[in-house]
Amino acid sequence: MEQQEESFQLFDQCRICIVCSKDLSPDTAHQLASTLEENGAETVIYDPPADFPDLAEFTHVMSNTIDFPAFDAANDALIPVVKPQWMQSSLSKRKLANPRQYSPDPRLFLNDVVVTCGDIPEGDKDAILGGVLAKGGLYSAKVTHLVTHLVDLTLDSAKARLITSKKVNIKIVLPHWFDDCLKLGRRIDERPYMLPDPEILRTGLEGPIRSAENRDIIGASTPEPTTLPTPVTSPTNSKLNVFQGKTVMLSPDLGIGSHLLGTISDLIEEGGGKVTSDVSKADILICRYREGFAYRMASRLHKDVGNLSWLYHLITYNAWTSPYRRLLHYPVSRTGIPGFQGLKISLSNYVGEARAYLENLITATGAECTKTLRQENTHLVTAHGNSEKCSAARDWGLLVVNHLWLEESYAKWKLQPVTDPRYTHFPKRTNLSEVVGQTRLDRSAVESVFFASDETPAPPTSPRRAMQTRDQNTVAGKGRGSMQPPAKVVDTDENVASNTTNATPKSVGKSRKISENKGLQTPARARLTSDGQENDTPSSTSSRKSKEAAAAKLQEIAPDIALYEKEKKRVGGVIYGGRKKTDEDRVVINNAKKRRSLDDQNETDEEDLTEAKRQKKSRPPITLHLLITGFQRWVGNLKKEDADKRQLRDLGIMVVQDARKCSHLAAPCILRTPKFVNALAYGPVILDVEFITQCLKKNELVTPNDFLLRDEAAEKRFGFSLEKSKENAKNNKNKLLNGYQIFCVETIRGGFDAFKSIVDANGGDCFLFRTRVSYQAKREESDDDGEEEEDLSRKEIYLLSSVSSEHQKLWPRFRQVALEMGKTPRIVRVDWLLDIAMSQELRIAQEYELNEEMAEQSEE
Repeated sequence: MEQQEESFQLFDQCRICIVCSKDLSPDTAHQLASTLEENGAETVIYDPPADFPDLAEFTHVMSNTIDFPAFDAANDALIPVVKPQWMQSSLSKRKLANPRQYSPDPRLFLNDVVVTCGDIPEGDKDAILGGVLAKGGLYSAKVTHLVTHLVDLTLDSAKARLITSKKVNIKIVLPHWFDDCLKLGRRIDERPYMLPDPEILRTGLEGPIRSAENRDIIGASTPEPTTLPTPVTSPTNSKLNVFQGKTVMLSPDLGIGSHLLGTISDLIEEGGGKVTSDVSKADILICRYREGFAYRMASRLHKDVGNLSWLYHLITYNAWTSPYRRLLHYPVSRTGIPGFQGLKISLSNYVGEARAYLENLITATGAECTKTLRQENTHLVTAHGNSEKCSAARDWGLLVVNHLWLEESYAKWKLQPVTDPRYTHFPKRTNLSEVVGQTRLDRSAVESVFFASDETPAPPTSPRRAMQTRDQNTVAGKGRGSMQPPAKVVDTDENVASNTTNATPKSVGKSRKISENKGLQTPARARLTSDGQENDTPSSTSSRKSKEAAAAKLQEIAPDIALYEKEKKRVGGVIYGGRKKTDEDRVVINNAKKRRSLDDQNETDEEDLTEAKRQKKSRPPITLHLLITGFQRWVGNLKKEDADKRQLRDLGIMVVQDARKCSHLAAPCILRTPKFVNALAYGPVILDVEFITQCLKKNELVTPNDFLLRDEAAEKRFGFSLEKSKENAKNNKNKLLNGYQIFCVETIRGGFDAFKSIVDANGGDCFLFRTRVSYQAKREESDDDGEEEEDLSRKEIYLLSSVSSEHQKLWPRFRQVALEMGKTPRIVRVDWLLDIAMSQELRIAQEYELNEEMAEQSEE
């Protein structure tokens, strides 16, 4: 009886929001809710177009799709979005399953795959399983009804015979399919890889490559549709209601006539919405360009911003979808992507709506799309490598890439390098038009370029301030002023699936054993031809001219290539792209032992040696390594910052970014930035930023000791002395927190990475805490000369938190985890860590501890 009660409480601590959609009906949602509630969960059913409930109330969101309004917010809040299969798997295993394997996110493109392996080498098996699990799939050791794919080389294995004899609906594929999927970062059609007669192994196959219908770009192939949409009705919902309770603003930059404007307004009102001209009252903004007050305000307030094509899509399908879901559903830019101006791009092997979509995408990047391929083209975007255009482009020395290069450049708003093998990979017998339109817009990249906030947050009023931002530090040092904050660092892997992971094989099949069929050893790159004539084959004369032009261009950039090869051999490799030979501030160090012996590089080496001597004579040796924080002069002015840093280097001052390498620290006052706090652990000389100003003004290295930082008010406020802190740091030798295990909630103000860097600088161990502890406890044997504080620290673990309701939810779990580890839990404010790091003295945690009573008082 006790066991039965325990099994019913599997979801006891879960509060789950179930999202209804066309693939998850309200009846199904109620059935799921009933099962979850029987097992201890609390559930809420969301049926669009009602307002989405408060996300902070939920631990999970259950949905078959990511097309619901709160998906991005759930992602930001780290609330897992799972498919209903997650519940079934959890019940069958009697424990909560990993939500990642049941995510509806299309970026985990193998999330519908359950794979089992036949008679393939162990090395290949491990590589395939690692890649499948990393991209959202699952593995089964046996053939079950859940298995979707069997990976095998022949039909002779026991598993293959079982599937064939019982006629189970399981696809038997070659390992090459996983190899190509992982290389592209997309799931492609399995048919060319399916046994018993896979197309990719047929010799002499020259037929046209099939093209599959692509539904991802239907209604999203152009940012400026020309025809009004016709709503699609269904038996269950014949009335347009996608705008129910929403207020829509139609921006003047759409440039549409009054008649069409009235028609669109009528459709919105028929769908239960309202139309406004005030962006502050709108829930949805429809505009053409990524500019203007209305666009920036709506974006910063996290309203839905899309273009006319996105609006028509909502009306047509009567279902909400994110404007970030499809690239051309979001407003375009007038200027185009930096680096695309002047590019001439042609298309090959894309037809129908896919071709129209790519043509419009090329125009949106700022490049020129040409109908025919000529020698003045720079790129050819092709769905496969078998056409006359491809052959001509290669003969002319043009760059031949697949559409992923174009899509991901647009999504990240940055020209992607064509050297990435994902962009030049063309699987055999596969037409890549089947995966056109699957790339999502990178929200972080768009934000950092087009609507980064320019508002300066008000400094905290509490005497003990939390971690400050760069802007707050500037305000603290120099008073209020108009400043542009630095652009956010964009996570390059948020929206685009990478072709490699720690567990992803570089080439599935490298260690594959030789079987009876020698064609199954590795994914071969046999070149196939097509009967389609897309462009005339270039003549020998034009081919010779293009080769001569390419050779001349290669000779022109040869010095930079040679310099790059030299830079690669340095410890640490090429940093930030290295330098060109024409850069004035480039310092060349000529190493005779590494000089190449090729005749065509002798001249380059001599030039490098001459330049190195000249630079050595003109620049003085480095006198001090300076770390700078809160310097207002450089805020929002990168050109000025670069010029000043070069001038400082000419004076013998090397500006560094790593606190470990600094001998001096410059700041306008005592700050609580990661740079300032981290640097204190190394005991540098702390200067006022006036030191930098005077050096630049006088163009000479002034005496640093004349500009020592004095900030007695801040020392009194924070309860420490800079001079005493410097002495303590020398004695501590970066081991002040040695033995301390410190956890941090993910949404802490200031960011986990900032606090982790502080703990690391002081010799402690910092971990992220999300309801589960994901770290391996270190050996706890203490040294013979271990101090009493270290022994005490090993008996306690700490959680950096605040009194917010979101953080309070994690406290019971943290206490439980700590007790299970045999530790004493301490939930403390971040001030505990900051005060320790700044004073370089241990502080008693009890003075900073948080509890539920304090949280209630703060709310009152």
